[in-house]
Amino acid sequence: MAENLKCSICDQEATVHLTQIVNNKIHKVDLCESCAQKKGVTDPEGFSLADLMSKTPLTPVSGEAQLVCESCGQESADFRRTGRLGCSDCYAVFRSLVFPVLEDMHAGTAHQGKVPTAALSRQSSQMQLKKLLDSLARAVAEEAYEDAAKFRDQIKVIKEAEELEVSSK
Repeated sequence: MAENLKCSICDQEATVHLTQIVNNKIHKVDLCESCAQKKGVTDPEGFSLADLMSKTPLTPVSGEAQLVCESCGQESADFRRTGRLGCSDCYAVFRSLVFPVLEDMHAGTAHQGKVPTAALSRQSSQMQLKKLLDSLARAVAEEAYEDAAKFRDQIKVIKEAEELEVSSK
């Protein structure tokens, strides 16, 4: 017989079950009907899974100064209600509200992005090649021909490796 799940907020029997995957980790929230309604889960406009998952509640704080984004007109109350921003400028305007939520949900507040390994290797190779070409030009200008020969040889090795990679595809 399956065990009844308890509400994550009040410990009553949970009837609403939410699942979110963040950084390849599954986060589950189980709610009773009453808590689901209070949190706005049944209202798509008012529901914010970020609010449920975050240690920093998005619910409005009485007496708090109202922030307004000049670009789109979004107000801090709107952000707190929906958990959504109106435009890219909202990130700066609502920084004090957004960053605690991001810190709770992610491993930091700066987007790191992903670069495919092959592209990263190619990019690194191109940067190294550019540095060597600059060093070669400087060595020739300074008449440091022994250094110039070393740079030339290193450039040749990188270009041969690139040609080999291209021909093997």
